[in-house]
Amino acid sequence: MPLTSLFDIQVNGFAGVDFQQPDLSAAALRHAVDGLAGHQTRRFFATLITDSLSSLAAKFENLERLRAADPVIAEAVCGYHLEGPWLSPEPGFCGAHQPQFMGPPDRADFEKLQAAAGGHIKLITLAPEWPGSAGFIRAVTACGVQVSMGHSNAQDEAIDQAIAAGARFCTHLGNGVPTQLHRHDNVIQRLLARDELTAFFIPDGIHLPPGVLQNFYRAKPPGRALFTTDAMAAAGAPDGRYRLAGHELEVGRDRVVRLPGSPLFAGSALTPPEGVANLSRWLGLDPDHARRLFSTAIAEAFGLTLPLLDPPPP
Repeated sequence: MPLTSLFDIQVNGFAGVDFQQPDLSAAALRHAVDGLAGHQTRRFFATLITDSLSSLAAKFENLERLRAADPVIAEAVCGYHLEGPWLSPEPGFCGAHQPQFMGPPDRADFEKLQAAAGGHIKLITLAPEWPGSAGFIRAVTACGVQVSMGHSNAQDEAIDQAIAAGARFCTHLGNGVPTQLHRHDNVIQRLLARDELTAFFIPDGIHLPPGVLQNFYRAKPPGRALFTTDAMAAAGAPDGRYRLAGHELEVGRDRVVRLPGSPLFAGSALTPPEGVANLSRWLGLDPDHARRLFSTAIAEAFGLTLPLLDPPPP
């Protein structure tokens, strides 16, 4: 019996291809799309990370040209996830994003980016502590764009206001924070406690050790924990050095994606089927349930349907 495709809301690159490059070619993007299809993932959100507004607009315009020229790419890249530039520039919270491009969210800036993206920005990750965030969230969610909180050091009041304005998700909860935090009073605990929010977790055993993933998963109400790879170019590719926007990253035999000379992670080398297997193994989930959390459950959160995979040959 054929399986339903997997679905990922945060793919920065795949199979050696970095989606952040301004000269991303049709051949390179098709190679990544075909690579994801080979890993049971026929639909995904291509993710662009923090950059200048002009550079982001140019990247979206290029992606739209590539989608228009290839129906296979258009079917696979079913939307965009914009992770930044409205994130926290505080050290640790900014992660591998470039803080010089960060600032408060601006509706006019978003409309320029959405126009460049052909209306296909479906998800925005932002830090709600920026002034004006609640009004921005209210405006974009009214247009059908979902908002997730991430790379943030928001206090309870800003989180309350973001939820009231329409924010529904947390991006890679447990990551995008400094390695040292107050043991109780920290943004992970604040967001994890909000039953209204659906959390995305990276189940690679690196961003969240298996025991931490178990605890976080148990802390969320049923249906409020979903999963993503946060894959970058090393996913579906051998060990080596790869690009992510302006960074050259190294991926060793342990499959950890690192900024050279830094303990910081910068995306993952996880593939969606590996993520499904990890959910089943570490959370004790039935394999079908684990697969749903990486496919139909997350697609339905965005009003999307998924294709069936071709059955294996007899």
